[in-house]
Amino acid sequence: MAGTAKKKDYTPSETEPYMNKKQLTYFKDKLTVWKEELLEQSRETMDHLREENWHEPDIADRASIETEAGVELRTRNRYLKLIEKIDKALRKIEAGEYGYCEETGEPIGIKRLEARPIAEYCIEAQERHERDEKLYSDEEV
Repeated sequence: MAGTAKKKDYTPSETEPYMNKKQLTYFKDKLTVWKEELLEQSRETMDHLREENWHEPDIADRASIETEAGVELRTRNRYLKLIEKIDKALRKIEAGEYGYCEETGEPIGIKRLEARPIAEYCIEAQERHERDEKLYSDEEV
């Protein structure tokens, strides 16, 4: 990837204005590269599944191939869900809404976005969502 060396030298800082143009470009590039990697891995999975010998005569070998294919398809499905979230984050960058909690409107924070650039909530709101999910899932049991 030509031209990415300069961008890798930059790391967003908590001391600069939040979601300035440089930070937005940084996160857009980070998300775009991540999406490209996931798409490539998805293509490789589909190519592998197309090349697989689905007419394996040995039933144990066929079961092993089918199990492996199931795992690969579940992984590909996770990639597609991640790609949807990446696309949502990229749309937020274009709309000037990236980096802010969907629930509170507060900044999500550079460190959190570095760790999870598709984060939609600040830590407090995310913890609340997780507690609510656990509460509701415990009630269903």
